[in-house]
Amino acid sequence: MRRLTLATVAALALPALAHTAAYAADPAVQPRIIVTGEGDAGVAPDMAVLTLGVTRDAATAREALDASNKAMADIIAAMKGEGIAERDLQTSNFSVNPIYSYPKSEDRDQTPKVIGYQVNNTLSVRVRDIAKVGMVLDRSVTLGVNQGGNIAFTNDDPSETLTTARVRAVKDAMAKAKTLAEAAGVTLGKVIEITEQSFQPQPMPFAAKREAMAADAVPVQAGENSYRVQVNVTFELGQTQQ
Repeated sequence: MRRLTLATVAALALPALAHTAAYAADPAVQPRIIVTGEGDAGVAPDMAVLTLGVTRDAATAREALDASNKAMADIIAAMKGEGIAERDLQTSNFSVNPIYSYPKSEDRDQTPKVIGYQVNNTLSVRVRDIAKVGMVLDRSVTLGVNQGGNIAFTNDDPSETLTTARVRAVKDAMAKAKTLAEAAGVTLGKVIEITEQSFQPQPMPFAAKREAMAADAVPVQAGENSYRVQVNVTFELGQTQQ
C-alpha cells in the first residue's frame, strides 16, 4: 500500500513539475516592472473661452423671453462688432422656469403659486485675442450680462507643448525604472508597453454676480497653462547583476 501511495504521489507531481518548467520558460510571464512617469510643460495661452449669461424675470414667460432676447441680441452684435467670428459664438444653455411663491410654515396646506417666469440664456464666446478679454467682459456686462460663468484660458493648438510633456514623462519613467532595477540588483530589459494619460488646464472661475457688476474694465491675467502627461511604462527585468 505504501509503494502504491508513493507511486501515486509521484504521478501527480510530474504534471505539476512540468507546468512549473513551462511557466518559467514562457516569455509572457517573465519578470517585469511597471513604472509611472510624469512630465509637464508650460505655455502662454492664446485663446480664452468665456461663458456669458443673461437672466431675466417677468410676470409672464413671454415678457421674460422678450427681455432676454433683446439683451442677448445686443451682446451677440457687440461681439461680432469686436471682430469675434460667427464660429466662435455658441449658445450653450437656454431655459424657461416658473418662479414660485412658497407658503409660510404655518400654511402647510397651501400649495406654491407661480408668480412669474425666469429665462436664462448662456453664450459661449471664444476670444482669440487675449488682449481683448477684459474689454469683452466689460462690454458684455454693460449690455446686460448678469450671470457670470467661467473663463478658460487655453491654447488653440497645444500639440507641441504636449509633445514636450510626453518626452519628459517617458524620461522620468526610464530614470525611475533604472534606479529601481539597480537597487534590486537586476538588469533592466526592453520596453513592453507604454500607456499615456494627459491632463488639460482647468477653467478659472469668473466671479461675476447678478446683484453687482463692475462698471470699469475687468482686469485679466492670463498667466501660463501647464499641460501634464502621465505614462505607465512596462519593462522586462533581466538576470540578477553579479
